[in-house]
Amino acid sequence: MKKLTLLLFVLLSLSSCAKKDSTKISYNNPLSIEFGDPYVLSASDGKYYMYGTGGGAKDGFCAYSSSNLIDWKAEGQVYFGNTPDSWAKANFWAPEVYEIDGRYYMLFSADWKENPNNELENFKIGVAASDSPVGPFKEISDKPLVLFDYPVIDGNLYRDNDGRTYLYFSRCCYKNPVESEVSKWAKEKGMFDEIEESWVYGVEIAPDFSKTIGEPVLLLRPPYEMDNNQTEWESRSVTSGEVNRRWTEGSFIFKNGDTFYMMYSANFFGGKNYAVGYATSKSPLGPFKKAENNPILQKNIEKGGIVTGTGHNSVVIKKDTKEMICVYHGRTSQTGDERVVFIDKMHIDKDGLLWVDGPTTDKTEL
Repeated sequence: MKKLTLLLFVLLSLSSCAKKDSTKISYNNPLSIEFGDPYVLSASDGKYYMYGTGGGAKDGFCAYSSSNLIDWKAEGQVYFGNTPDSWAKANFWAPEVYEIDGRYYMLFSADWKENPNNELENFKIGVAASDSPVGPFKEISDKPLVLFDYPVIDGNLYRDNDGRTYLYFSRCCYKNPVESEVSKWAKEKGMFDEIEESWVYGVEIAPDFSKTIGEPVLLLRPPYEMDNNQTEWESRSVTSGEVNRRWTEGSFIFKNGDTFYMMYSANFFGGKNYAVGYATSKSPLGPFKKAENNPILQKNIEKGGIVTGTGHNSVVIKKDTKEMICVYHGRTSQTGDERVVFIDKMHIDKDGLLWVDGPTTDKTEL
């Protein structure tokens, strides 16, 4: 009888393992979602929700829902700007949605309708809220969240265990020419007279989004030196002659153990050289040190692949396996200029190095 009981236990264990393995789903990148700057919320209702730039939305943002990160249902447009009550006029992008105390808060970038100096890039970050992850999202203020004397985009939020809340954003390249060995090199080559740069800042804000606390802190910027080990990959848009700008944008921060990881994108979002790196810190406001294994996500056409323009990522924890999943946009030889969504597994090794297992286009299990 004991042998029979043991046999039944083994069979049930094997059956249980087989059932767990069978929940894995195969998929191929890219997913069937056509927009940029994808952000995925893992909501308390058991579903995932994805938001992004474009995707057919007019003056706002659409959303998708999923139970497995692979099969997505269109939920329609969930935020509408450019209304009489809205501060936001045009060029809506980079939405991120956070679930806080039973409500949903959307950070987004757009043109501010107040533009007395007729700035070409009058970009600001705002907040809209809803009782549902599929909206409708309504702005919580008639003005942007933060007002600096330069344009800002790509808001990202981190709320620490102590309740303190931090906003991360990118100061735009617009009217920010920076002298460096790279700009000197480009001028000597007769390529560009000046190089503009965008930088990532962080600032503490009130938990209710009502005000900033203290002054913004510069966290990340392109390297000054030509021989810096980050310079080559962060300067490809310039060194290839594509454009006279070096970007540091699309920041996404998370904490692993006692270390803060800040992922960021460099180069022109509309070009093939868009790529992702990361930096680490022991504090939410730095200082951050860029990783030696950057970039961790980039084009693969030089290796026989079909993917270019990989960037502006977010990270979501898979509900069942607790694996980290990197969500990002890219382009392929089939999709052309259209930005499409990719997902790939991501992990941190025993040495604290972060790796993304992509970009993949072959059949993959998740």
